[in-house]
Amino acid sequence: MKSDINVGVIEGFFGKPWDWSARQSGIDFLRDYGYQFYVYAPKADPFLRRRWREPMPTRTMQQLLKLSSLCRDQDISLGIGLTPFEIYLNYDADTKMALRSKVLQLNEIRADMLCILFDDMRGDVDELPALQVKVISDVCAWSNAKRFIVCPTYYSYDSRLAREFGPPPRTYLRDFGRMLDPSIDVFWTGENIISDGYSAQHIAEVAAKIRRKPFIWDNHISNDSRIRTNHLFVDPSSNAWELPAAAVAGLAINPMNQPHLSRIALCGYKKLLGEPREQVLLSNICRPLAGASFAERLAADCDLFQLTGLEQIDSDTRSRLLGLYEAEKTNPYAQEVSAWLRGEYRFDPQCLTT
Repeated sequence: MKSDINVGVIEGFFGKPWDWSARQSGIDFLRDYGYQFYVYAPKADPFLRRRWREPMPTRTMQQLLKLSSLCRDQDISLGIGLTPFEIYLNYDADTKMALRSKVLQLNEIRADMLCILFDDMRGDVDELPALQVKVISDVCAWSNAKRFIVCPTYYSYDSRLAREFGPPPRTYLRDFGRMLDPSIDVFWTGENIISDGYSAQHIAEVAAKIRRKPFIWDNHISNDSRIRTNHLFVDPSSNAWELPAAAVAGLAINPMNQPHLSRIALCGYKKLLGEPREQVLLSNICRPLAGASFAERLAADCDLFQLTGLEQIDSDTRSRLLGLYEAEKTNPYAQEVSAWLRGEYRFDPQCLTT
C-alpha cells in the first residue's frame, strides 16, 4: 500500500458488532498489513448514539483503554465515533453540559482521532450547517484528540438521504464546508451511500464544495443492509473499484460484520491501492491468514457467497457447505462462514440502505 495514503478501518456498521477479542487481534493485523488507524463506531453501541448523554459503561471504558494501549504499542491510531443524536435541535445549556461531560469521559481513552458523526438523523432544519459547526467547535475545544473528522448529515449525493431525513438546506454542503475549520476532515461516501468506486471528477466536485479533500468512508464491502447481509464480500476486486488516492484526505473502510473475513477483503484493498495495480488472487490472500485448506474452499465458494447470496443457496447446498466449514472448529474464518450460513447475522432494521 502506498505510504502516502492514510488508510484504516472504521467499525461503523449496523447489526452484530465485532467482539473485543477480534478488535484487539485486529490491531496486529492492521499493523502487519500497512493500515494506519482503527475507529470504534459500531451502530450497536447506544452510548455513542441515541443514549450519548449517558456515561459510557465501565466495562466498555475498560476495553477501550486496553485497545488504546495496544494501538499505541503497535503505532496504530485509535479513533472514536460519537453521534450526538439530533443535538442541534435543542443545543441549550443542559445539552451542552451533557456533551462536554461525554467528551471529557472519552478523553480518558486517549484516542488519537475523534469522529463527530451527524449521519442517520433529521436534516431538514433551518441553519443546519451553523448549528452543526457550533457543536463541532465545542467538541474540538473540549477534546484532547489530535485529529477530527466529521460526517455531515448529507454525506453523499444519494437520494435516499433526502427521502429518509428530509431535503437538505439548498446550499448545505457549501455552507458546511465554508463554516467548518479547515483543519477538520469531512467524511464522504461517494455518489451513493455504497459506492463501487470514485471518479476523479466526482472527488474534485465534492472537494470544491467542502473546501478540502474529502475523507472517504467506503461501504464497498459492508454487508449490514437488508440485501447485503445475505452476502460475504470477501473480494473487493470483483468490481471495478478505484480511488484517485492523491485527491482524497484518507480512506476509512467500513468492513463486514464478520471481523476475520473482513481481513481477507482488507488484504484485497491493499492490492487495489498498490502502485502499479496488482493482480488479486483470493486464494493467495487467504492462505497466510486462514490456512491452505480454507483458502482453497473459500476460493471455490466465493461466487456463491459474494454474488448468489445466502437466500438463493438451496438447502442441500447450504447443509453441505455448513458441514465443511463447521469441521474447521479452531479456524475463526471458517466459523464466521458457518455462523453466516446458519443465519446468525440478521438484518438490523435501523439500517438505512437496502
